[in-house]
Amino acid sequence: MIIVTFNIRGLGGGTKTRYLRHIIANEGADFVCLQETKVKTLSDAKCYSLWGVNKVGWIHYEGENGSGGMLSMWHQEAFIYETHLMGKGYIAVYDNYVKDNLRCVVVNIYVACNLRDKKTLWMELSNIKSSSQEAYWCLCGDFIAIRSRAERKGSTNRVDYISEIRGSIDDNLLLDIPIVGKKYTWFNSNGLEKSRIDRVLVTEEWMEKWPMSKQYVQRREVFHHCAIVVKSMEKDWGPKPFRTIDAWLLEKGFGEMVKTKWNSYSSRGSGFMKIKEKLKCLKRDLKLWNRDVFRNINTSKKRILQDIEDIDCQDCNENIMEDARLKRCELLSRLKEIDKKLDSFTC
Repeated sequence: MIIVTFNIRGLGGGTKTRYLRHIIANEGADFVCLQETKVKTLSDAKCYSLWGVNKVGWIHYEGENGSGGMLSMWHQEAFIYETHLMGKGYIAVYDNYVKDNLRCVVVNIYVACNLRDKKTLWMELSNIKSSSQEAYWCLCGDFIAIRSRAERKGSTNRVDYISEIRGSIDDNLLLDIPIVGKKYTWFNSNGLEKSRIDRVLVTEEWMEKWPMSKQYVQRREVFHHCAIVVKSMEKDWGPKPFRTIDAWLLEKGFGEMVKTKWNSYSSRGSGFMKIKEKLKCLKRDLKLWNRDVFRNINTSKKRILQDIEDIDCQDCNENIMEDARLKRCELLSRLKEIDKKLDSFTC
């Protein structure tokens, strides 16, 4: 799957159209996300002109007062449109990727500059994602935020919203896929300031399906932003082996859970085919179980450490009750179990 995202800063002018059409044709794009369209209405003819062919589906969000407009387009031979959700700062298109017969969600993002609107947008996206059954999510666009100081060079007068975007990415279990090419995606016209505010985020399932996915930053012409092409340079290494994680074996009830799941699967065919299908089902269920059980393990450790610290401080200043001592022993035992699990992840 190949996706192009670009803050075009206005659809007018032949230079931008030629630039975009060249990238689409050269890369063989399947889906295109544009930000800052700066137009109220669009037509089929305009979208066909931008793509260079007429087999194009599209959704346009005009924005507010000429700002925040977005356009999502897809090649109708690559995607079968199902439905979409749209709001201030996003267009989420639900479609079926024909090649792999997968239901995907591609979200076009243009995040507002102020913190309140940023939080509102991420809250809406979190609610949409949590209520959806689709695992293959891709969010791309202009986030107007950086993840670290290393993603900006130049003026320090800007608000970077580092903690907000980090928290939003972590809370929604999103991955910032590797970037290839230039380190920055936005350049001020005076050349003194540059940053990486355009990016692509995907779910873990997306990376498992397309493990070689990367963001390729394109050349820049007279624009402030560089277009980004998302694609996976895949190689067929054969079937993926079935693996387990040592930490799973330390979790109480794991063995019984696996036994129950295994016995619940029904399959047909030869003995080999039955085992193959059951392993496939078990892999899927273990992935969900691992996410539910181990997703918050670091958060749990921080909470336990703080509880132990509170009891230790109280013990230093006054005599504590027996129930507090017993609670500390229990917390230390739980902390030891968590450290064993963490060690098994890093070994």
